[in-house]
Amino acid sequence: MSKTQIALLRGINVGKAKRISMGDLRSLVERLGYGNVRTLLNSGNVIFESPKDGPQVSGAKIEKAIVARLGISSNVIVLTAAELNSIIAGNPLLKVATNPSLFLVAVLADPRDRITIQPLASQDWSPGALGIGKRVAYLWCPDGSLKSPLADALNRLLADRVTARNWATMLKLQTIANG
Repeated sequence: MSKTQIALLRGINVGKAKRISMGDLRSLVERLGYGNVRTLLNSGNVIFESPKDGPQVSGAKIEKAIVARLGISSNVIVLTAAELNSIIAGNPLLKVATNPSLFLVAVLADPRDRITIQPLASQDWSPGALGIGKRVAYLWCPDGSLKSPLADALNRLLADRVTARNWATMLKLQTIANG
């Protein structure tokens, strides 16, 4: 039985660096043997079926193939559809974060990095807010992520071990992943 997975590529098609067409990305993932490959937006979100590989194996394969075939380095974090559903259901900031475009979900490459970001939870990020989940940080950035001291602090702590998507994108990924 196939398992739906969602690959989140870090830093793809942001500015002029690391440009990948979504058609090329779909083809690359299909050539790795994954099925029902779909992309969302132009920022490196791939939904696919993996009959045998778990998320870590899928992520490593996709990362290596991007470098080998496209000459671009990008960290790839892969979630299962069940993990994505849990992330959506576990949102502690639903009542605070009123604009889905300004509400980020930062997915940790390694769930153990939750310990690294835990000290951020004791700080006051007003008017923003932080929630920490099992494998994510929920960031309310009412002034936008580029002006957010919270987003900046998280990126300084984790660098390339995290990738973020706004709430609207996470909900769209969930809809596609759940069919």
